[in-house]
Amino acid sequence: MTPEQATSPYPSTDHGLASLVPSMDETVLLIEDDPSIREVIQIGLERAGFDVTAEADGRQGLIRFRNGSFDTVVLDLMLPSLDGLEICREIRRDSGIVIVILTAKAETEDIVAGLEVGADDYVTKPFEIPELTARLRAVLRRTSITPSGDEVVVISGLEIDPSAYRVTRNGDELALTPIEFRLLYDLVRHQGQVLTRDVLLDRVWGYDHLGESRVVDMAIKRLRGKIESDPAQPHLIHTVRGVGYRFEAR
Repeated sequence: MTPEQATSPYPSTDHGLASLVPSMDETVLLIEDDPSIREVIQIGLERAGFDVTAEADGRQGLIRFRNGSFDTVVLDLMLPSLDGLEICREIRRDSGIVIVILTAKAETEDIVAGLEVGADDYVTKPFEIPELTARLRAVLRRTSITPSGDEVVVISGLEIDPSAYRVTRNGDELALTPIEFRLLYDLVRHQGQVLTRDVLLDRVWGYDHLGESRVVDMAIKRLRGKIESDPAQPHLIHTVRGVGYRFEAR
């Protein structure tokens, strides 16, 4: 790495991208107001094989999302006219698309806020393009593969159909994102067993990054809010402190 690369506040684009090139174009909506960072990310993702549409304004980015068709959204938290948290919240009203947030703030509360409103993952600036690319590819790969076994699972008032990524509770369909579905399905398939955060990161997100337990914890929190009768007193997904999570049928 050159001295310029070591001190640059912007992500680099030249770190072994050939090994990360996808087999087919996947569409990314990038919403980032800093022109230098936006250009570097767009060029880097396009070199890695992604089809990228870029917007600089939050409100315009949301309009572009609603009028287009994308596989994933990558957005900054600090945006003009409409911030990243509100965009994420609006997208989650009717879409389970993969969302990755970018933030220059490493404070826990900013990251947690993004994950709480529905982001699937986050990357803090500065970062390397291969890191962002690898995360996008891992999550997209995991969410595009139908879980092994296609039998419908009926348990504790839930009916889980892996072939359709569909979950109903007492007959009512639940609006789960693909990440939330895979998280629930993996916990149910291993009911009674404690699954560590690292195991869930590998199985659900497709990678193992130490220190990323917040991603798992916030996804569990959102999932509980959808399947538990009282999320504050969960009866299905139990926390095993210092270890991970366990699903128990009632």
